[in-house]
Amino acid sequence: MIGNLTAKGRKMITIIDPHIKRESGYFLHEDALREDLYVKDKHGKVYEGWCWPGSSSYLDFFDPKTRNYWASRFALDKYEGSTLDLYTWNDMNEPSVFNGPEVTMPKDMVHFGGWEHRDVHNLYGLMQVMSTFQGHLLRSDKRLRPFILSRANFVGMQRYGAVWTGDNMANWGHLKASIPMCLGLSIAGITHCGADIGGFFHDPDAELILRWYQAALFQPFVRNHAHIETKRREPWVFGDKYTALIRSAVRRRYALLPYWYTLFYQNEKTGAPPMRPLWYDFPEDTTTFPIQDQHLVGSALLVHPVTDQGASSVSFYLPEGIWYDFYNYKTYVNGHHTIPVDDDTIPVFQRGGSIIPTKQRIRRASSLMRKDPYTLFVALDQKGEANGSLYIDDGESYEYRKEGKFLEIIFQCKGNVIKAKVVNVNSPFQTVEWIERVVILGLTYKPSSIEGSSKSLGSVKLEGEGEHPFVIRKPGFLVSEDWEIKLH
Repeated sequence: MIGNLTAKGRKMITIIDPHIKRESGYFLHEDALREDLYVKDKHGKVYEGWCWPGSSSYLDFFDPKTRNYWASRFALDKYEGSTLDLYTWNDMNEPSVFNGPEVTMPKDMVHFGGWEHRDVHNLYGLMQVMSTFQGHLLRSDKRLRPFILSRANFVGMQRYGAVWTGDNMANWGHLKASIPMCLGLSIAGITHCGADIGGFFHDPDAELILRWYQAALFQPFVRNHAHIETKRREPWVFGDKYTALIRSAVRRRYALLPYWYTLFYQNEKTGAPPMRPLWYDFPEDTTTFPIQDQHLVGSALLVHPVTDQGASSVSFYLPEGIWYDFYNYKTYVNGHHTIPVDDDTIPVFQRGGSIIPTKQRIRRASSLMRKDPYTLFVALDQKGEANGSLYIDDGESYEYRKEGKFLEIIFQCKGNVIKAKVVNVNSPFQTVEWIERVVILGLTYKPSSIEGSSKSLGSVKLEGEGEHPFVIRKPGFLVSEDWEIKLH
């Protein structure tokens, strides 16, 4: 099964919870009893609770011995049927105990070191994720990056995996709430976050799930997830119209993956959250302070999801500067605005003065996009200038840290010249990716001629078309080289 999925470039994630079924002969339970790996009550007896398997006990991840054991179980020769393309979702790890007080472990249960559960409850999920992360590292000899998803999290979780906002409901209020919830997590440092598309409980109608997809696809972590007793909700079950609309939203997300990846590189370097409130970039604009229904993606995109049923228009606020509708390229300025929306649109704006890298070719998985060319969206500010960046590595290993195998490229548009400069010029990272198109927004004239140059191509004449936007097609520059375009 895993082989069939990965042959198409996809990965698989399976759920692994912290509760262990109390069943004689089950190797994990027998190991935990023999090696003394379980949480105990105040009398020293192994704690028994009730969860999905029925009668269960809970591993004590505060014990280094337990963490080492747990990590060892992810070895490919011990995790039957697993491959390096299988990743892990740690669920129910608050921990959830169906028959416990407040649906969790009693506060007087005792962990390693004599700590009562009341003292360490909020850390339990983090300790499990740390152990899972270590297991994924060890199975590839610390070569490949793990992907771990966790329901419970705590300070430091951002070092190990992604989180989501928990068991939400299929209603418009919970769609609205997903925005400030993810903004709060992001500002707190838990930056790879998202919400269950369509709501975990109950059944969304076609309009709600469409608007939820459109909102979620501009949040860091994206997935559709629902309770087992809800109706099927794959994009194709709502009819051809909504299948096409959801497909359109998903394709826009895939096109922006180079931008998202660059933002997460910056997040690793500086802590800057990819999803952020408006006041993060406009701290002196007091109008932005209470806004919770729109947000930034990096500093270059502003998004206002449609979160009201039957909405035909949306009102929003744009901070200082020029802003361009990301899809029809109409120009806006600072202030309050109201625009019509249809089923296929939500307000998304590119900030004047920014350059956004995208990939426009349609693929089944992001892994199949690695050699695809880039389209740059150059949005000029009042001075006719713009800046941006692009980060590229192999997308899976730690060679970017250990061996410097990555490319960091700075883009600049100034004085009718668009330039790209590779920051780490001696990088051992190699790629065949190239620039297929440059889309310029806000150009006040139509160039009479265009010249390009790079090491591989030398000096070349380029062609452009249109006015707003003005599009330079197939300049052909390798992203691994410095290049320059002059507009005359």
